[in-house]
Amino acid sequence: MHDSGTCWQVSFAPQYEISPAWEEFLEEYFEVVSDNFNDDGSDNLVGYLRHPFDEADFRRQAASLGLSTPEFQVEVLKSDSWLKDNVIRFAPFEVGEFMIYGIHEEQQPQTSKLPLRIYAATAFGSEHQTTKSCLLALCDLYHQNIPHRQILDVGCGSGILSLGAAKLWGKSTHITAVDIDDEAVIVTRQNAEDNQLDHIITAAISNGYQSEIVKANAPYDLILANILARPLIEMAPDLSQHLHPGGYAILSGFIKEQEDWVIDAHKQQGLELVKMYEMDNWRAALMEKKA
Repeated sequence: MHDSGTCWQVSFAPQYEISPAWEEFLEEYFEVVSDNFNDDGSDNLVGYLRHPFDEADFRRQAASLGLSTPEFQVEVLKSDSWLKDNVIRFAPFEVGEFMIYGIHEEQQPQTSKLPLRIYAATAFGSEHQTTKSCLLALCDLYHQNIPHRQILDVGCGSGILSLGAAKLWGKSTHITAVDIDDEAVIVTRQNAEDNQLDHIITAAISNGYQSEIVKANAPYDLILANILARPLIEMAPDLSQHLHPGGYAILSGFIKEQEDWVIDAHKQQGLELVKMYEMDNWRAALMEKKA
């Protein structure tokens, strides 16, 4: 049994072009994957595991999917909060109504947007296309002047989508943010506190929709799920069950080739597609549950 404060960090060589298939494989294999953005346009992907990294197994699984493995280095980290202690550094960026910047910035950058100050995001970092698309979908909903008093963020990661929703709707809403990873829950709570939004956001551990807090706060006016295609499809019945008739869902974490599967699975549960967001090969969908 390894120390609960131990983490295996696998750092990959810089890459200028990263395929969605490689990203999806890493996200499924590791508990957390970060994307460190370099000034030359390359990306340093870093995977984290709380159990020993098996190099032979990793290469074997990658090869079974036809994926070549770039060079990587393995390091064992000793920390009780390894995600918080390994901050992804990224340049401030604007998307929709928001300006996102990291905790490494000494001062809040000048902006006319809504500022969000965050720790490292899980699942490829806060600059990933899926995160940006979900934030744009949130802005579109906000401009419809539709109140969302109960919001659920499934697989919240760093909590960035919860933070964005809290900034938009303010004290008129309550947000339940859940993740299966306790480190992600810790980071979400810290981010909510840093942005003075902890009175709006409640973060807790949950395997999808299974925890008592998720059930207790249902039904929801809006459900956010930026995860992966397979769990989105598997949890489509749960999403519909917890979503108020007339409510909305923002789904992301899938690529173009998976688009029809994800949308059809939710159409079977009574949802209809409102808008599809496209960034590179990644997709996000805004869907509505018909009353």
